[in-house]
Amino acid sequence: MKNKELQEFLDEKVIQYNNPKFIDSDPIQIPHLFSKKEDIEIAGFLTATIAWGKRQMIINNSNKMMELLDNSPHDFVVNHTEKELSKLTNFVHRTFNEIDFQFFIKSLKNIYKNHNGLENVLLITDKSDNYKTAIHNFKKVFFEIPHQSRTTKHVSDPLKNSASKRINMYLRWMVRDNKTGVDFGIWKNHDAANLHCPLDVHSGNVARKLTVLTRKQNDWKAVREMDTTLRKLDKKDPSKYDFALFGLGVFEQF
Repeated sequence: MKNKELQEFLDEKVIQYNNPKFIDSDPIQIPHLFSKKEDIEIAGFLTATIAWGKRQMIINNSNKMMELLDNSPHDFVVNHTEKELSKLTNFVHRTFNEIDFQFFIKSLKNIYKNHNGLENVLLITDKSDNYKTAIHNFKKVFFEIPHQSRTTKHVSDPLKNSASKRINMYLRWMVRDNKTGVDFGIWKNHDAANLHCPLDVHSGNVARKLTVLTRKQNDWKAVREMDTTLRKLDKKDPSKYDFALFGLGVFEQF
């Protein structure tokens, strides 16, 4: 498939899936429960963190998280007491358990109190056109307070060649514009041109069938290979093709 044909095909699929109907079956519905910027970004981050496994289970457990945070995630993060933190006991989503959840709340408090929030700590500051170093630096900040080693596995690091699928998905949610009512576009200091298409089994398989990707492993090198093609198709908004690749893989078994 030539670039023009590929672009026409993928653009058509973006239109098909990048609309409010998509929200009904996707974890992005969780941050859509909120209107305050900080609530949206914290709800989105926690939801993206546990976004592996069956989608309905992700949605159900993300809802449980919000209920445990009194449906006011920002207020809970910055004002919680140790007693309130103990309410999170017994939460579990696959390998993400109460120890991880409690630490995430403590770390988010540190980020909002001392680092000007999630938007700031995920900024690209090295003048590059990608989030490789930004995500690595974010992980360093996230774990700068005392933590158990088991919890570090829940934040990926592109410098270790991770595809960082969940963080890239989260960045798409926060940075891409809200024209279609799906993504939020609330991080005005970020540029959608630098976003990456989240890479997982579904999007990777579709990308290989369409020759958007040749690398066999789903890792950071593969993410950057996809960037090369997708940024030629739309240099200002390459991550929109996540809707096409995901939709083709999950809904159409392409």
